[in-house]
Amino acid sequence: MTSNERVVVIGSGLAGVRLARRLGELGTPVTLIGEEEHPPYNRVLLAEVLAGRYRPEVIALPAPAELVRARVTGIDRDRRTAVCADGSEISYGRLVLATGSNPVLPPLRGLFTEDRELPRGVHAFRTLDDCLGLSAEVRPGVRAVVIGGGLLGVSAARALAVRGAQVVLAQQSERLMERQLDPAASALVRRHLTGLGVEVHTECRVRDVRCVGGAVRSVEMADGYALDADLVVLACGVHPRVSLAQAAGLDVAKGVVVDDELRTSDPYIHAVGDCVQHAGTVYGLATPALEQADALAALLAGDTAARYTGTRSLTRLTLTGPDSPFDLAAFGETEVLPGDDVVQLADATRGTYRKVVVRDDRLVGGVLVGELGTVGALARAWEGAEPLPSDGGPLLHLLTNDGGS
Repeated sequence: MTSNERVVVIGSGLAGVRLARRLGELGTPVTLIGEEEHPPYNRVLLAEVLAGRYRPEVIALPAPAELVRARVTGIDRDRRTAVCADGSEISYGRLVLATGSNPVLPPLRGLFTEDRELPRGVHAFRTLDDCLGLSAEVRPGVRAVVIGGGLLGVSAARALAVRGAQVVLAQQSERLMERQLDPAASALVRRHLTGLGVEVHTECRVRDVRCVGGAVRSVEMADGYALDADLVVLACGVHPRVSLAQAAGLDVAKGVVVDDELRTSDPYIHAVGDCVQHAGTVYGLATPALEQADALAALLAGDTAARYTGTRSLTRLTLTGPDSPFDLAAFGETEVLPGDDVVQLADATRGTYRKVVVRDDRLVGGVLVGELGTVGALARAWEGAEPLPSDGGPLLHLLTNDGGS
């Protein structure tokens, strides 16, 4: 593209704001379109707002100079314009979709009112409005049921418990955060939540939301057991927000399909962030979104060699409590295959756990809980994908050296 060709970015989340700021720094004209009334914010920190640790303004992102508040309802690819809900149009030289993702709303009986709205007391947990609405209803002793025991559900349950709610966490699979953690690490997360007063139920499927007068009163499990509830939080995952791309006729699979130039099936339209599917992968994490934004900014500013070739991402979570923080990190493949070598160190008294998986003399994954000084060094060894020395000494050093971060 030419250096004075305007880039229009749809979506003011982490990826969209990062891209717009980078382009502005590189002297490329850019317009950022965001549909939320709030200034751009860091969605990763919403649980800290719910917990009362941060005020909403603390998680605000530095917005670029040209920020348009509008909801884009269509893309005219022939005329190269983004069509907004109020009928206005914004012309682009290059368009970038940074539309993010939507919360998964499970198929539960009674989940929606006749107007297809969530009943009072039932909340998704994806936007700042979700967070503020939920926060306004939390008070000591309120009965809250969190549906979903992944990263988001664990964070929400911890935040509600810190605020004094009586929290039940219902997880359909056999353990918490099963996508990131092995059984031992998951058990430590469960122990931490239980210590905060959270009642955790795994292998537990919710089938029904029961309401009185349009407000939630209980949820019913598949086995017929009912839980009283003043609040219900839906933390069942997210899916890429691709409706705009689909309506425009772009190539969409699980996400908007892009190549190494983060280009869609239309050469004038790119995509970054949670809505993207690159090389068959939908990441849905902050680090890949930021790396995609940086790569695309360089490319659109004239660096013809810039490419995005994928992210080896690390999941990190800090759960604050009344005593001390509970830290965990997971990266790569944590499930052990036949022939893998495993090194594990556990201290039940201190609640720490460290495990790394080595395959063909290479570090392929790890889980760390508590005292995470080793994260940086282990992550660098994993990202480098270099063969490890056969005597294992350096690996043990990485596991036991708290100065590695």
